[in-house]
Amino acid sequence: MTTLLEVENLKTHFFARNSVIKAVDGVTFDLEEGESLALVGESGCGKSVTAMSIMRLIPNPPGKIVGGSIRFMGQDLLQADEATMRGIRGNKIGMVFQEPMTSLNPVLSIERQLSEAVQEHLKVSKSAAVDRAAELLDLVGIPGGKQRLKDYPHQFSGGMRQRVMIAMALSCDPKLLIADEPTTALDVTIQAQILELIRKVQRELGISVIIITHNLGVVARYVDRINVMYAGRIVERGVLGDIFADPRHPYTKGLLASVPRLDRPKGSRLIPIDGMPPDLSALPDGCAFRERCTYAVDRCATDTPLVMPVSSGVGHQAACWIADQDTDASGRPVGAAIDG
Repeated sequence: MTTLLEVENLKTHFFARNSVIKAVDGVTFDLEEGESLALVGESGCGKSVTAMSIMRLIPNPPGKIVGGSIRFMGQDLLQADEATMRGIRGNKIGMVFQEPMTSLNPVLSIERQLSEAVQEHLKVSKSAAVDRAAELLDLVGIPGGKQRLKDYPHQFSGGMRQRVMIAMALSCDPKLLIADEPTTALDVTIQAQILELIRKVQRELGISVIIITHNLGVVARYVDRINVMYAGRIVERGVLGDIFADPRHPYTKGLLASVPRLDRPKGSRLIPIDGMPPDLSALPDGCAFRERCTYAVDRCATDTPLVMPVSSGVGHQAACWIADQDTDASGRPVGAAIDG
């Protein structure tokens, strides 16, 4: 397979009056053509900022990409000028933003909002752009697409507005689709429909997909690989089966334990992750997850763990000092000491 996107040691910081907020602090990952990838983590862990960095949409001030590289189809986006990025956004990389009701313009018809990007990027006539808009509404499963082009966002339900956002992101046949929390504020039935739609168009069009979510359960059937983020960094990565069958980072284990499952005994309680995410402007020494972790050892307080391979699967990596150790019932590591 051909690598479509390579993110290397990406750092995006926000500069306040007396502090620097390290929203993304050394993120590295890649994405193959036709592959689907999930970025998973709590709110504030850096998922959306990573996506906005790829699109070069970080507001400056207060934000700035201060390091790393983002290579898309062999081109470093961080070295591209704004005119080049305008040709990439929407054309080669499409993005589904959070909250479709606020992302769609309430005073413009769906036809106007869909056809405008088509005319701009594909350089076609207005009538051809309108025809393309109707095709897109049919593609994303909106009944009577051509008739609904004259409607406005408030005339659509939440799930239908999300479908319109997906249609907009696909309007110029992009190579990559980034979906930022595409199921936010939707009921579980509509969530499944939206994710099935994304998988359907990915397969039909052969595009790559990045899905951003806080819920590991949401992406259980819809991605090939998962990157788990915490405090601006990737703390575990691997193929779907390895992450769900054998999670190695305590944070990943916590996320999975907080997801309802049908195979749990009746009446069993969900287990929340204690504590709050750290202040990104004053990260502690050592592991950022240490104060919330029942697995912590002495070394976690002084040394920041690197993302390293673990033995459970090819490509499975975790940033944890005990990732390759067994633990006892209380979560403490057993076997040889690692603090040496």
